[in-house]
Amino acid sequence: MTETYVIAGGCFWCLDAAYRALRGVSSVVSGYTGGRRPHPTYEQVCTGATGHAEAVKVTFDPEVIAPDIILDAFFTMHDPRQLNHQGADRGTQYRSAMFYESDEQRELFEAARERAAEIWDAPIGDEEGTIVTRIDPLGDFYDAEDYHQDFFAKNPTQGYCLAVAAPKVNKVRARFAQYAA
Repeated sequence: MTETYVIAGGCFWCLDAAYRALRGVSSVVSGYTGGRRPHPTYEQVCTGATGHAEAVKVTFDPEVIAPDIILDAFFTMHDPRQLNHQGADRGTQYRSAMFYESDEQRELFEAARERAAEIWDAPIGDEEGTIVTRIDPLGDFYDAEDYHQDFFAKNPTQGYCLAVAAPKVNKVRARFAQYAA
């Protein structure tokens, strides 16, 4: 039996790469959710006008890796105190968000956000410096274009991968070494 979470925390290339580094994760799909336009393209999402976030759909085996580890890794690989950006990536498409499919998922996401508030020593709020991670119902999820899928593995020497994605992957591998794939 597997579970799937849809989460957004900056560029989906980073989240995709970091989750693929964990044992028990069977699938990671980069895509777009949380917006208004059906079937958006990357170029449309990048304008910020569609309302979508770059997100990943992470499918995992909870008997191999606990849901709390999946969620704690999410709060390790991005800074949930940055409102509508991660580092130099700016815009609402880079927001920190978790999209739930059930009340049970919503409760798990809320508990993870509370743990993150303790780890980051920041209150939960809606302004820079607080934990700004939104928890919203999951609407439509649109797979990103093929070239975005497993981007880090396909482009390990690309500048963004070296400067931004690789450090995040290494941080997750170090913190969750017992789950490294």
